[in-house]
Amino acid sequence: MNFTLRQLTYFKALTQHRNFGRAAEVCNVSQPALSVQIKALEAAMGAPLVERRARDVVLTGLGRQVLARADEVLSAAGRLDRLARDHSGGRSLSLGVIPTLAPYLLPGVLAALRAGDLSLTVQVREARTERLLAALQAGELDTVILALPTGMRGVVERPLFEDRFLLAGSRSRLARMDAAGQVLRPTDLQPSQLLLLEDGHCLTDQALEVCGMDRNSGNINMGASSLATLSRLVGAGFGLTLMPELAAAAEQAADPDLALRRFPAPEPARQIGLVRRDSTPAEDWFDRLAGMIRGVGEGIVASYRNENGPAQGGPDDGAADPGDQAAASFDVSVR
Repeated sequence: MNFTLRQLTYFKALTQHRNFGRAAEVCNVSQPALSVQIKALEAAMGAPLVERRARDVVLTGLGRQVLARADEVLSAAGRLDRLARDHSGGRSLSLGVIPTLAPYLLPGVLAALRAGDLSLTVQVREARTERLLAALQAGELDTVILALPTGMRGVVERPLFEDRFLLAGSRSRLARMDAAGQVLRPTDLQPSQLLLLEDGHCLTDQALEVCGMDRNSGNINMGASSLATLSRLVGAGFGLTLMPELAAAAEQAADPDLALRRFPAPEPARQIGLVRRDSTPAEDWFDRLAGMIRGVGEGIVASYRNENGPAQGGPDDGAADPGDQAAASFDVSVR
């Protein structure tokens, strides 16, 4: 069966105006040209779609059914056309981000994107690393913000900023440790003291690595589903955990009982990065997006470091000034 969008458009116009002449005028074609296309559509359908009268047309039973389907097809075609125009104009971005970054990084990132291009459409997916990388490889996402390295082939990784780990616990618990003169390194922590996110979060793997442990090390509690839940538990005195510096200010503001301490230098950290498929054309959108996210992330961690000082036993290497957050003009073009 062969029919065209033009034929459906002409047919819809004919049903609306119920006259070949008026329909042809609306479609900016001659009456014979419109009539030829209607006949071709009827031939494709295998039966007449209208009953022809001197100055009027009436839909046949088949015509009514075809009109209903034609409306669906033309509506879908219109949406595809708008999508194509938006895409060619560089105004769409499908962005993935892991849960331990999303609440703290996304507000600033989306605000900067919005400030740079009001017409930009951003679709955000929050999920764990494994699912995001699968979606990236499947073409469902354009780029992903996560912790590096991914260990995956076929991607380009762009380091953005360092997110250091802090020791988190209740105010009373950390005060007792301070009074006892304890200066803990991550490897000094005992498995029974640790509370971590449930298995599957990359932050859990990173915390275990810097603490020199694995999943079989003693009675490690790995049950929290979010960093916010984990913060409330340790703030209430249920153990200790490693808190990313990026989340520190937000989680302390949400829970006054949560206390944080820096580890001695060199401080453990994770590297935050931006990833895309290596088959995606290497246009400047990726570099510009990376620079903007770097500015937002470094601004958050620099603000916390300025208020809370450097690590014990070593000078802080500094980070970007919060005022350097990149909210300048930004135009994403993903093709």
